[in-house]
Order: sequence, then C-alpha cells, then structure tokens
Amino acid sequence: MKTYFVDSFTNEPFKGNPAGVCFLNKEIENDKMQKIAKEIGFSETAFIKQNNNRNTYSIRYFSPKKEIPLCGHATLASAKVIFATTDALDILFITGEQLELVVKKDGDKIIMEFPVYDTTAIKVPSAMLVALGLDQVSNTSYSQKNKIILLEIKDSKILAELKPDFNALLKSYENINGVLVTAPSNTPDYDFHYRYFWPWAGTNEDPVTGGVQTFLAKYWAQKLNKKRLHAFQSSERTGFMTVELKDDKVLIFGSAIILFEGEFKIAD
Repeated sequence: MKTYFVDSFTNEPFKGNPAGVCFLNKEIENDKMQKIAKEIGFSETAFIKQNNNRNTYSIRYFSPKKEIPLCGHATLASAKVIFATTDALDILFITGEQLELVVKKDGDKIIMEFPVYDTTAIKVPSAMLVALGLDQVSNTSYSQKNKIILLEIKDSKILAELKPDFNALLKSYENINGVLVTAPSNTPDYDFHYRYFWPWAGTNEDPVTGGVQTFLAKYWAQKLNKKRLHAFQSSERTGFMTVELKDDKVLIFGSAIILFEGEFKIAD
C-alpha cells in the first residue's frame, strides 16, 4: 500500500500536523484501516481510493482510536500528494458520510471547500475548566455536528501556556469528540488563536486542526465582522491557515510538505 507522511498547515518540516496518507487499490476492512492508523500513530491517517473519474477519490479518516467523519489536515495532506504526483489541478473527495469536498491547487497553496456549521450556547462543568487550567471563560458554545465544545478566553498568551490534566479532562464530560479553546490574537499577523484537545476520540492534543473551521471560522467572522481571517494554532508544533466564508462554505487555504514516501506491507 503506497503510503506518505505529510506535514499539513505549515511550510516547515516537523511543524504543522503530520498525517498519514494511504492509497488503496481495493477496499479493505474497517478493522484493518483502524490497525494501520494505530500503527502509524498520527492524529489521523487518510485512506483514499481513486474512483472511475480520475480526479474523484473516496476518503476516510481514522485516528488511533476510531473513524473520524471529517478531517482538515488529512484532506490537505491527501491533496498535496495527489497534486505532487499527478497533473490534476482540482480534486473531488467523497467522505465516508458522502460529503463532497472540492479541493483546488492555487500556486503553492491548496484551497479546500468545507461546509459551515452553527454553534449553540452550552454550559460546561467547572471540572472541565479546572482540568484545562482555566479560571474563567468569555463564552461557551457547542458544535452539535462535530460534537465539539468551544471555549473562548480573553488572552492568547494564556491559551499557549495551557497544560491540561487529560485524565481529569476526559472524566469531566461524556459523549463529545473534543474541546476547542480559542482567543483573539494579540499580534497583527493573525485574527485568532486556538488549540484543540480530544482525548475522547483521538490524541490528547491535535497539533493543527482544519476540520474545526467548519464552525470556528463563522464564530470569529461574526465576532470580528470580517469574512477572511488568519488563524494560528498555538500547539507545540504550531501551524497556521487562512479561512474565508463564502456562502454556505468555508474556504481553507493551507500549505503542506511531503516528508516520507514508502509502502505499507499488509497481508491480503
């Protein structure tokens, strides 16, 4: 199985978010994809298979723990490999939930069209804030589609310095995929910062997360009254992207670097 390791949402090796990209020649069992994703160990591994239309691919995403319905950085990584190894200028990915994702090449950038989802107000238990190391939050919201809680705080410096107790965080809430903490930027280069913690469904912290822009971009666009924004993920590896609201879509502009190409040896 042809396999690539790609650092997404960065223009430097060993930064951004690493993703595995596995090319399927035929369908394989879910259990085998899950084992491969666990073996690779990245926050997500994408399994893609070319359809009859040469620029159309099925795509499925697996964390080391479970299948994930939508993943931004693994989509970006998959597109990077296809653009680097074919003459395609645009791609249609079809996810496991039959969501159609249009991805285009624009110079050294890749533009992904993702859906936009709403958030609703939610109350969170104090145990969650304690586990995150937060004394207070400015706002709390919930993305039902993503099963992700959004917490806004006032200071991006505090955000960067968070050191959650992940065991306590996991016990503080049930039946969610993760918690996203965000803050307005304190520099002119970016509009907002964020970090994403998801021990419920994947790794403790996702280095750079594109899929959350399905609701986070709209959240900040409304607060800042602008449709095009620059986002920075202040994880240890760090990463960045530009997002733009366009009708019922969010355009995600990102860069990626291919670091490894090889073959995964698996028995039929």
